Amino acid sequence: MTRYGTIIGTGRYVPEAIHTNEMLKAQVSAANPDLAKVVDAFQDSSGIRARRLAPREWAASDIAVRAAQAALDKAGISADQVDMILLGTDTPDYITPATSTVVQHKLGAVNAGTYDIGCACASFPTGVATAAGLLATSPWMRYVLVIGVYMMSKLADPADVTSFFYSDGAGAAVLAADDKPGFLSSAYLADGAYHAHWGIYSGGSYEPATVESVQAGRANVRLLQRYPPDVNHINWPKIARLLAERGGFGVQEIDLVIFTQVRLPSIHLVMADLGLPLEKTHWVMEEWGYTGSACIGMALDDAIEQGKAKSGDLVALVGSGVGYNYAGAALRMP
Repeated sequence: MTRYGTIIGTGRYVPEAIHTNEMLKAQVSAANPDLAKVVDAFQDSSGIRARRLAPREWAASDIAVRAAQAALDKAGISADQVDMILLGTDTPDYITPATSTVVQHKLGAVNAGTYDIGCACASFPTGVATAAGLLATSPWMRYVLVIGVYMMSKLADPADVTSFFYSDGAGAAVLAADDKPGFLSSAYLADGAYHAHWGIYSGGSYEPATVESVQAGRANVRLLQRYPPDVNHINWPKIARLLAERGGFGVQEIDLVIFTQVRLPSIHLVMADLGLPLEKTHWVMEEWGYTGSACIGMALDDAIEQGKAKSGDLVALVGSGVGYNYAGAALRMP
């Protein structure tokens, strides 16, 4: 029997604490009054009006566990039935060990193996495609749990205006083996020429953290160079078209496509490029902010909850993240 990975349950965690743009303006203005105008400009260019912050004593694993449990509940399975946990993030609890192992322990998934996926905000579609491949080629596997989690707010300088984007959250999906698709296709692109544009550049092997690097802010996330404004406008449609070509369907057959939730105007532009109406996409960044590795899983769960992704629908997930990484996964809802 040919085995396909199929999503049987999704979940999300959205922290309760709301941090509005007005609150952020007061925060950054304490360091530099001129930054308040930048917050207004970012709101206009992104569509983000607020973000969510998890309790400061939490780590990323604490957010991930809550989304994971929600997905397990919807799938109707228990944590001890999970065979593998794939966790995507660029805000791990530690450099090592892997955050997926922490989640496995906190979740009580005593029979699961784990590993982290580290391609930033392209991690969730990468995880979905990887889970489908594991299920297709490993007859002993029944369930794979994919999680995307983001807690960049704790790794940012609160006086830095790029804090505008960083919101906390997690999205998760449970994939099971089925004899019909399910998973249809994947696509990946990368351009490492952008690796020095946006990141956390002290704390790894390139520059181990020192008192000097911490005091200089190099252990915080920093935007060092701006990306070309059309970097996603070119490559999101390219990923979507590759998914269609490899999956044997037309772009117009897509019922729902979800992109990385960083700029609402970018989503509008790309949907026009693909010739798809805005009714065939979904966004959550206006009130939930930019949740990076988590945003596609969170948006997918919200779309399902709102009836925008129904049984039999063809769904495409298209992600992009610093580095630069792009990833896509196409699947049919069960």
